[in-house]
Amino acid sequence: MATPTHPATSTETQPQAPTFADVLRARRVIARHLRPTPLHHYPALDRLVGARVLVKHENHQPIGAFKVRGGLNYMAHLSSAGRAQGVITASTGNHGQSIAYAARIYGVRAVIVAPEDANPVKVEAMRGHGAEVRLVGSDFEAAKTAGEQMAQEEGLRFISSGDEPLLIAGVATHTLEILEEAPEVDTIIVPVGGGSGAAGACVVAKTLKPQVQVIGVQASASPAAYLTWKERAPRTAPNRTLAEGLATGAPFMLPQRLLWDHLDDFVLVEDEELLDGVRLYLEKAKTLAEPAGAAPLVAALRLRERLAGKTVALILSGGNISPHQLHMVLHRPPVP
Repeated sequence: MATPTHPATSTETQPQAPTFADVLRARRVIARHLRPTPLHHYPALDRLVGARVLVKHENHQPIGAFKVRGGLNYMAHLSSAGRAQGVITASTGNHGQSIAYAARIYGVRAVIVAPEDANPVKVEAMRGHGAEVRLVGSDFEAAKTAGEQMAQEEGLRFISSGDEPLLIAGVATHTLEILEEAPEVDTIIVPVGGGSGAAGACVVAKTLKPQVQVIGVQASASPAAYLTWKERAPRTAPNRTLAEGLATGAPFMLPQRLLWDHLDDFVLVEDEELLDGVRLYLEKAKTLAEPAGAAPLVAALRLRERLAGKTVALILSGGNISPHQLHMVLHRPPVP
């Protein structure tokens, strides 16, 4: 059962929410390092969903996930003193890869605190980009608490994976690319873990085309963000999903403030459905999604009747699936 909690900081002490102008500035920063990711149309997915389906391939990013946009934007704004100080963050994997990747480019020491059972593919990638990875705790919340303590003890700058405007503005550029390439899009479906990607999608969509429906999707096994959005109050919840990209047990309140104001709907899906979604992407779109990245496709299948005849963009947020997860997917019966 969900239990009330208090945000880590009050509204008064939280950073200011990013604006559309911040997203435009972030695009200029990110364009120095990344090309826009593909937005592909798959008729086979159209037939499944009953709508025109466009897939935003963030799994084609150099780290295999959309988070790289935020990391680059954040590091570009660090002062010389901030870069010399070094940074530390907590992550289940993709955010950590983003910080590691950007820190290498900008010459910043990066320490990533991840749960002890973190996805080994993501851990290897973080280390490959030069970050120091420390495996601490049983889940993201434990890793986050440890990282905040290490920051104080070691004099490092702690980067919140959710309550950071520069990260939100950076990842929001995926939606800017979607609507510039396909302004006819009616609905955007985006995964929600901490909520930065969905919050960024709302900032852009509701500025450029307010009638666009932005729908978030989270795992029912880790529903803290969903419950916080639904009840308009901070809520914690069990954090048990196999999809580490959706695995948060407590909300980040900066993105939640944006979601409260602008998110049109929020869907919960089962872990078994996420594995089926990965398999569907392999079969129908010939692309590899991690379970969190498959969440928008699963939500679209849930919402078939509502989406009938519309043009729907699915943000495939990442493709960093572990060998164990892929084994589970390939040994499941075919999706009907």
